[in-house]
Amino acid sequence: MQWFFAVERRITRLALELSIAALAIIVLLTFYQVVTRFVFGHPSAWSEVAARSVMMWMVFMGLAAAFRQGAMIAVDFLMDVGPKPLRFILVILIAFASLVFLGLLVWYGWSMAERVLRQNLAGLEISIAWVYAALPVGAALAVPGVIARFIVSLRELSSGTDEADGAPKDVEGQV
Repeated sequence: MQWFFAVERRITRLALELSIAALAIIVLLTFYQVVTRFVFGHPSAWSEVAARSVMMWMVFMGLAAAFRQGAMIAVDFLMDVGPKPLRFILVILIAFASLVFLGLLVWYGWSMAERVLRQNLAGLEISIAWVYAALPVGAALAVPGVIARFIVSLRELSSGTDEADGAPKDVEGQV
């Protein structure tokens, strides 16, 4: 089981680091757009489109970390006050619903990317499919985090402890 948590931790960390890098790129592209528009009076035709496209990747790369930390489906109140059987059922339902949702994102995201393969982004000579590919890639990278969160939640329920970071101390460190 430790190998799974090690692989999941690396995947989640990589996705989070890519999301952070994308945020930095968005800031640079937006700054460039503002400078060209208001300082030089000739707005860039490509930087706004590029910033929006990178934003899609940022959001879907960040999805992996959000699911791993349990930040996507908040039922904290029921988990805090509910009896143990209810918490057990909620953990299963949350994991199942999350995996179904991510599976749909992978399936339909892939389908959308295939449909727009021959269309280019306005102002850029790249396929829109590269932007839509963020959906299936980000969703696929989030699946191990959902499974890891499910395992950790079941361990917490069976042991009766509540780990602060949602992960067993001996299995994984920081994300």
